[in-house]
Amino acid sequence: MNPKEANRVLGKDGPWLVFAALLFVMPFVPFVGENSFRMHIMILILLFAAMSQAWNIIGGYCGQVSFGHSVFFGIGAYGAGMAVVAYGVPPWPGILTGMIVAAAVAVIISWPCFKLSGHYFAIATFAIVEIFNRGFLVWDWVGGALGLDYPLVEEGLWNLMWHDSKTGYYYCALVLFLITFGLVRWLEGHRFGYYLRAVREGQETAESLGVNSTAVKLAAMALSAALAALCGAFFVQYNLRVDPPMVMSLDMSMKFVLITVLGGSGTLVGPLLGATVLIPLQEYSRALWGGLGGGVDLIVFGLLIIIIVVKQPAGIIGIIRDIGKHAARRRAAGKEEADHGAP
Repeated sequence: MNPKEANRVLGKDGPWLVFAALLFVMPFVPFVGENSFRMHIMILILLFAAMSQAWNIIGGYCGQVSFGHSVFFGIGAYGAGMAVVAYGVPPWPGILTGMIVAAAVAVIISWPCFKLSGHYFAIATFAIVEIFNRGFLVWDWVGGALGLDYPLVEEGLWNLMWHDSKTGYYYCALVLFLITFGLVRWLEGHRFGYYLRAVREGQETAESLGVNSTAVKLAAMALSAALAALCGAFFVQYNLRVDPPMVMSLDMSMKFVLITVLGGSGTLVGPLLGATVLIPLQEYSRALWGGLGGGVDLIVFGLLIIIIVVKQPAGIIGIIRDIGKHAARRRAAGKEEADHGAP
Protein backbone atom coordinates (compact mmCIF):
# COMPACT_ATOMS: atom_id res chain seq x y z
CA MET A 1 0.00 0.00 0.00
CA ASN A 2 1.43 3.35 -1.04
CA PRO A 3 1.46 6.37 1.32
CA LYS A 4 -1.51 8.01 -0.43
CA GLU A 5 -3.70 4.92 -0.03
CA ALA A 6 -2.54 4.50 3.57
CA ASN A 7 -3.53 8.09 4.40
CA ARG A 8 -6.91 7.60 2.79
CA VAL A 9 -7.60 4.40 4.74
CA LEU A 10 -6.48 5.95 8.01
CA GLY A 11 -8.57 9.05 7.39
CA LYS A 12 -11.67 6.96 6.72
CA ASP A 13 -11.20 4.20 9.30
CA GLY A 14 -9.04 5.99 11.87
CA PRO A 15 -11.87 6.70 14.34
CA TRP A 16 -13.06 3.10 14.09
CA LEU A 17 -9.54 1.81 14.73
CA VAL A 18 -9.29 3.98 17.84
CA PHE A 19 -12.72 2.79 18.99
CA ALA A 20 -11.74 -0.85 18.42
CA ALA A 21 -8.52 -0.30 20.37
CA LEU A 22 -10.52 1.13 23.28
CA LEU A 23 -12.84 -1.86 23.24
CA PHE A 24 -9.83 -4.15 23.37
CA VAL A 25 -8.31 -2.28 26.33
CA MET A 26 -11.50 -1.83 28.39
CA PRO A 27 -11.70 -5.37 29.86
CA PHE A 28 -8.20 -4.96 31.33
CA VAL A 29 -8.85 -1.66 33.12
CA PRO A 30 -9.54 -3.25 36.54
CA PHE A 31 -6.12 -4.92 36.49
CA VAL A 32 -4.29 -1.60 36.28
CA GLY A 33 -6.73 0.77 38.03
CA GLU A 34 -6.72 -0.10 41.70
CA ASN A 35 -7.85 3.37 42.78
CA SER A 36 -11.55 3.11 43.65
CA PHE A 37 -12.26 6.72 42.64
CA ARG A 38 -10.79 6.15 39.18
CA MET A 39 -12.78 2.96 38.86
CA HIS A 40 -15.88 4.89 39.92
CA ILE A 41 -15.26 7.39 37.12
CA MET A 42 -14.78 4.60 34.57
CA ILE A 43 -18.07 3.01 35.64
CA LEU A 44 -19.90 6.33 35.30
CA ILE A 45 -18.36 6.96 31.87
CA LEU A 46 -19.64 3.61 30.60
CA LEU A 47 -23.05 4.09 32.23
CA PHE A 48 -23.62 7.63 30.97
CA ALA A 49 -22.32 6.74 27.52
CA ALA A 50 -24.88 3.90 27.36
CA MET A 51 -27.61 6.21 28.69
CA SER A 52 -26.84 8.84 26.09
CA GLN A 53 -26.64 6.27 23.33
CA ALA A 54 -30.14 5.13 24.29
CA TRP A 55 -31.34 8.74 23.87
CA ASN A 56 -29.33 9.04 20.65
CA ILE A 57 -31.65 6.55 18.94
CA ILE A 58 -34.64 8.87 19.16
CA GLY A 59 -32.90 12.24 19.50
CA GLY A 60 -29.87 11.85 17.24
CA TYR A 61 -30.84 9.33 14.57
CA CYS A 62 -34.58 10.07 14.45
CA GLY A 63 -34.33 13.80 15.17
CA GLN A 64 -37.02 13.91 17.90
CA VAL A 65 -35.48 15.91 20.77
CA SER A 66 -36.94 14.45 23.96
CA PHE A 67 -36.26 15.89 27.40
CA GLY A 68 -38.32 13.19 29.11
CA HIS A 69 -35.97 10.22 29.13
CA SER A 70 -35.38 10.44 32.87
CA VAL A 71 -38.93 9.06 33.21
CA PHE A 72 -37.92 5.81 31.50
CA PHE A 73 -34.60 5.78 33.34
CA GLY A 74 -36.51 6.12 36.61
CA ILE A 75 -39.00 3.39 35.73
CA GLY A 76 -36.11 0.99 35.19
CA ALA A 77 -34.51 2.07 38.46
CA TYR A 78 -37.73 1.59 40.40
CA GLY A 79 -38.38 -1.75 38.70
CA ALA A 80 -35.10 -3.18 40.00
CA GLY A 81 -35.47 -1.38 43.33
CA MET A 82 -38.95 -2.69 44.03
CA ALA A 83 -37.90 -6.25 43.20
CA VAL A 84 -35.10 -6.13 45.79
CA VAL A 85 -36.59 -3.92 48.51
CA ALA A 86 -40.32 -4.66 48.38
CA TYR A 87 -40.33 -8.30 47.27
CA GLY A 88 -36.94 -9.56 48.45
CA VAL A 89 -35.99 -11.16 45.14
CA PRO A 90 -32.96 -10.60 42.87
CA PRO A 91 -33.26 -7.54 40.60
CA TRP A 92 -33.50 -9.46 37.31
CA PRO A 93 -37.32 -9.79 37.20
CA GLY A 94 -37.59 -6.12 38.11
CA ILE A 95 -35.12 -5.17 35.37
CA LEU A 96 -37.14 -6.99 32.71
CA THR A 97 -40.43 -5.61 34.04
CA GLY A 98 -39.01 -2.08 34.13
CA MET A 99 -37.87 -2.31 30.50
CA ILE A 100 -41.26 -3.55 29.34
CA VAL A 101 -43.18 -0.95 31.36
CA ALA A 102 -40.86 1.84 30.18
CA ALA A 103 -41.38 0.85 26.53
CA ALA A 104 -45.16 0.71 27.02
CA VAL A 105 -45.24 4.08 28.80
CA ALA A 106 -43.07 5.57 26.07
CA VAL A 107 -45.53 4.50 23.37
CA ILE A 108 -48.56 5.71 25.37
CA ILE A 109 -47.20 9.18 26.11
CA SER A 110 -45.46 9.60 22.74
CA TRP A 111 -48.56 8.87 20.66
CA PRO A 112 -50.16 12.27 21.38
CA CYS A 113 -46.82 14.08 21.73
CA PHE A 114 -45.70 13.09 18.23
CA LYS A 115 -48.61 15.11 16.86
CA LEU A 116 -46.46 18.06 17.92
CA SER A 117 -43.18 18.97 16.29
CA GLY A 118 -40.00 20.89 16.98
CA HIS A 119 -39.96 22.99 20.13
CA TYR A 120 -43.54 22.05 21.03
CA PHE A 121 -42.62 18.37 21.26
CA ALA A 122 -39.61 19.19 23.45
CA ILE A 123 -41.74 21.34 25.78
CA ALA A 124 -44.29 18.53 26.12
CA THR A 125 -41.56 16.10 27.22
CA PHE A 126 -40.46 18.63 29.87
CA ALA A 127 -43.99 18.52 31.30
CA ILE A 128 -44.01 14.71 31.34
CA VAL A 129 -40.92 14.64 33.57
CA GLU A 130 -42.57 16.94 36.09
CA ILE A 131 -45.78 14.90 36.10
CA PHE A 132 -43.99 11.63 36.82
CA ASN A 133 -41.65 13.25 39.34
CA ARG A 134 -44.56 14.64 41.37
CA GLY A 135 -46.50 11.42 41.05
CA PHE A 136 -43.68 9.27 42.42
CA LEU A 137 -43.04 11.75 45.25
CA VAL A 138 -46.50 11.05 46.69
CA TRP A 139 -46.79 7.37 45.72
CA ASP A 140 -46.37 5.47 48.98
CA TRP A 141 -46.10 2.06 47.30
CA VAL A 142 -42.73 3.03 45.80
CA GLY A 143 -41.51 4.82 48.92
CA GLY A 144 -42.74 8.30 48.08
CA ALA A 145 -40.30 11.15 48.73
CA LEU A 146 -38.15 8.93 50.98
CA GLY A 147 -37.39 6.53 48.15
CA LEU A 148 -36.03 3.00 48.53
CA ASP A 149 -32.91 1.99 50.47
CA TYR A 150 -31.30 -1.31 49.56
CA PRO A 151 -30.60 -4.00 52.13
CA LEU A 152 -27.20 -5.67 52.04
CA VAL A 153 -27.56 -9.12 50.52
CA GLU A 154 -25.13 -11.76 49.35
CA GLU A 155 -22.76 -10.31 46.79
CA GLY A 156 -22.42 -11.69 43.30
CA LEU A 157 -23.89 -11.49 39.83
CA TRP A 158 -27.18 -13.07 40.94
CA ASN A 159 -27.93 -10.09 43.17
CA LEU A 160 -25.88 -7.58 41.13
CA MET A 161 -24.16 -6.42 44.29
CA TRP A 162 -20.53 -6.30 45.37
CA HIS A 163 -19.36 -5.06 48.76
CA ASP A 164 -15.57 -4.69 48.75
CA SER A 165 -14.73 -4.08 45.12
CA LYS A 166 -16.07 -2.11 42.16
CA THR A 167 -14.72 -4.61 39.64
CA GLY A 168 -18.04 -6.45 39.34
CA TYR A 169 -19.89 -3.19 38.73
CA TYR A 170 -17.30 -2.20 36.13
CA TYR A 171 -17.79 -5.36 34.10
CA CYS A 172 -21.58 -5.02 34.32
CA ALA A 173 -21.29 -1.42 33.08
CA LEU A 174 -19.02 -2.63 30.26
CA VAL A 175 -21.58 -5.25 29.20
CA LEU A 176 -24.32 -2.61 29.29
CA PHE A 177 -22.14 -0.33 27.17
CA LEU A 178 -21.43 -3.08 24.62
CA ILE A 179 -25.11 -4.06 24.38
CA THR A 180 -26.24 -0.50 23.75
CA PHE A 181 -23.47 0.47 21.34
CA GLY A 182 -23.64 -2.88 19.54
CA LEU A 183 -27.37 -2.50 18.99
CA VAL A 184 -27.00 1.04 17.64
CA ARG A 185 -24.13 -0.07 15.37
CA TRP A 186 -26.40 -2.79 13.99
CA LEU A 187 -29.21 -0.27 13.51
CA GLU A 188 -26.94 1.98 11.46
CA GLY A 189 -26.76 -0.63 8.70
CA HIS A 190 -30.30 -1.97 9.07
CA ARG A 191 -33.36 -0.83 7.13
CA PHE A 192 -34.89 0.58 10.33
CA GLY A 193 -31.83 2.76 10.81
CA TYR A 194 -32.29 4.22 7.33
CA TYR A 195 -35.94 4.89 8.16
CA LEU A 196 -34.85 6.76 11.30
CA ARG A 197 -32.46 8.98 9.37
CA ALA A 198 -35.07 9.55 6.63
CA VAL A 199 -37.58 10.79 9.23
CA ARG A 200 -34.90 13.02 10.76
CA GLU A 201 -33.99 14.62 7.43
CA GLY A 202 -37.59 15.23 6.37
CA GLN A 203 -40.72 13.58 7.67
CA GLU A 204 -42.91 14.59 4.73
CA THR A 205 -40.32 13.39 2.22
CA ALA A 206 -39.95 10.08 4.05
CA GLU A 207 -43.72 9.56 4.05
CA SER A 208 -43.87 10.32 0.32
CA LEU A 209 -41.43 7.44 -0.17
CA GLY A 210 -43.64 5.03 1.78
CA VAL A 211 -42.15 5.31 5.28
CA ASN A 212 -44.71 5.24 8.09
CA SER A 213 -43.15 8.01 10.16
CA THR A 214 -45.46 7.57 13.16
CA ALA A 215 -44.69 3.85 13.45
CA VAL A 216 -40.96 4.50 13.03
CA LYS A 217 -40.92 7.17 15.74
CA LEU A 218 -42.97 5.06 18.17
CA ALA A 219 -40.73 2.02 17.64
CA ALA A 220 -37.63 4.17 18.11
CA MET A 221 -39.05 5.69 21.30
CA ALA A 222 -39.97 2.27 22.70
CA LEU A 223 -36.49 0.88 22.00
CA SER A 224 -34.82 4.00 23.38
CA ALA A 225 -36.98 3.87 26.53
CA ALA A 226 -36.27 0.18 27.15
CA LEU A 227 -32.50 0.77 26.94
CA ALA A 228 -32.80 3.83 29.19
CA ALA A 229 -34.68 1.69 31.72
CA LEU A 230 -31.91 -0.92 31.58
CA CYS A 231 -29.39 1.81 32.39
CA GLY A 232 -31.61 3.00 35.25
CA ALA A 233 -31.69 -0.51 36.69
CA PHE A 234 -27.91 -0.63 36.78
CA PHE A 235 -27.79 2.88 38.27
CA VAL A 236 -29.88 1.88 41.27
CA GLN A 237 -27.88 -1.32 41.79
CA TYR A 238 -24.71 0.73 41.84
CA ASN A 239 -26.03 3.43 44.18
CA LEU A 240 -28.08 1.06 46.41
CA ARG A 241 -30.80 3.68 46.70
CA VAL A 242 -33.39 5.43 44.56
CA ASP A 243 -35.74 8.37 45.01
CA PRO A 244 -37.55 10.60 42.46
CA PRO A 245 -35.03 13.51 42.44
CA MET A 246 -32.19 11.06 41.75
CA VAL A 247 -33.69 9.57 38.62
CA MET A 248 -36.84 11.39 37.49
CA SER A 249 -35.57 14.94 37.24
CA LEU A 250 -34.93 17.52 34.56
CA ASP A 251 -31.28 17.47 35.59
CA MET A 252 -31.00 13.79 34.66
CA SER A 253 -32.93 14.33 31.43
CA MET A 254 -30.58 17.15 30.45
CA LYS A 255 -27.58 14.86 30.95
CA PHE A 256 -29.01 12.44 28.37
CA VAL A 257 -29.21 15.28 25.87
CA LEU A 258 -26.13 17.34 26.66
CA ILE A 259 -23.66 14.43 26.70
CA THR A 260 -24.86 13.40 23.25
CA VAL A 261 -24.81 16.96 21.89
CA LEU A 262 -21.34 17.52 23.35
CA GLY A 263 -19.94 14.41 21.71
CA GLY A 264 -21.95 14.56 18.49
CA SER A 265 -25.60 13.53 18.10
CA GLY A 266 -26.54 11.06 15.41
CA THR A 267 -23.13 9.35 15.55
CA LEU A 268 -22.08 6.11 17.19
CA VAL A 269 -19.05 7.41 19.07
CA GLY A 270 -20.54 10.80 20.01
CA PRO A 271 -22.08 9.68 23.35
CA LEU A 272 -18.82 8.03 24.38
CA LEU A 273 -16.82 11.17 23.56
CA GLY A 274 -19.28 13.33 25.47
CA ALA A 275 -19.24 11.06 28.53
CA THR A 276 -15.44 10.83 28.45
CA VAL A 277 -15.24 14.63 28.71
CA LEU A 278 -18.19 15.33 30.99
CA ILE A 279 -17.88 12.65 33.67
CA PRO A 280 -14.24 13.28 34.70
CA LEU A 281 -14.92 17.01 34.56
CA GLN A 282 -17.99 16.59 36.73
CA GLU A 283 -16.46 14.25 39.30
CA TYR A 284 -13.07 15.92 39.67
CA SER A 285 -14.52 19.46 39.80
CA ARG A 286 -16.99 18.26 42.41
CA ALA A 287 -14.17 16.74 44.45
CA LEU A 288 -11.86 19.75 44.10
CA TRP A 289 -14.32 22.64 44.29
CA GLY A 290 -17.21 21.11 46.20
CA GLY A 291 -16.54 23.45 49.12
CA LEU A 292 -17.45 26.43 46.97
CA GLY A 293 -21.07 25.25 46.85
CA GLY A 294 -23.20 22.96 44.75
CA GLY A 295 -23.33 23.19 40.99
CA VAL A 296 -19.77 24.32 40.22
CA ASP A 297 -19.36 21.32 37.93
CA LEU A 298 -22.56 22.29 36.10
CA ILE A 299 -21.29 25.84 35.59
CA VAL A 300 -18.07 24.53 34.05
CA PHE A 301 -19.98 22.09 31.89
CA GLY A 302 -22.41 24.81 30.77
CA LEU A 303 -19.54 27.01 29.63
CA LEU A 304 -18.03 24.07 27.75
CA ILE A 305 -21.34 23.36 26.01
CA ILE A 306 -21.67 27.02 24.95
CA ILE A 307 -18.18 27.02 23.47
CA ILE A 308 -18.74 23.74 21.62
CA VAL A 309 -22.13 24.74 20.22
CA VAL A 310 -20.86 28.14 19.05
CA LYS A 311 -17.63 26.85 17.51
CA GLN A 312 -18.80 23.49 16.19
CA PRO A 313 -22.50 22.47 16.43
CA ALA A 314 -21.60 18.91 15.43
CA GLY A 315 -19.81 18.49 18.78
CA ILE A 316 -16.47 16.89 19.52
CA ILE A 317 -16.82 14.50 16.61
CA GLY A 318 -17.19 17.55 14.33
CA ILE A 319 -14.01 19.08 15.76
CA ILE A 320 -12.15 15.82 15.12
CA ARG A 321 -13.41 15.77 11.53
CA ASP A 322 -12.36 19.39 11.02
CA ILE A 323 -8.88 18.59 12.32
CA GLY A 324 -8.68 15.62 9.96
CA LYS A 325 -9.80 17.70 6.97
CA HIS A 326 -7.32 20.46 7.86
CA ALA A 327 -4.50 17.91 8.13
CA ALA A 328 -5.50 16.38 4.79
CA ARG A 329 -5.49 19.81 3.11
CA ARG A 330 -2.06 20.58 4.54
CA ARG A 331 -0.71 17.26 3.27
CA ALA A 332 -2.22 17.91 -0.16
CA ALA A 333 -0.76 21.43 -0.25
CA GLY A 334 2.65 20.15 0.82
CA LYS A 335 2.58 17.46 -1.84
CA GLU A 336 1.57 20.01 -4.49
CA GLU A 337 4.44 22.30 -3.50
CA ALA A 338 6.84 19.38 -3.61
CA ASP A 339 5.60 18.39 -7.09
CA HIS A 340 5.98 21.95 -8.39
CA GLY A 341 9.43 22.26 -6.86
CA ALA A 342 10.65 19.02 -8.38
CA PRO A 343 12.92 19.48 -11.46
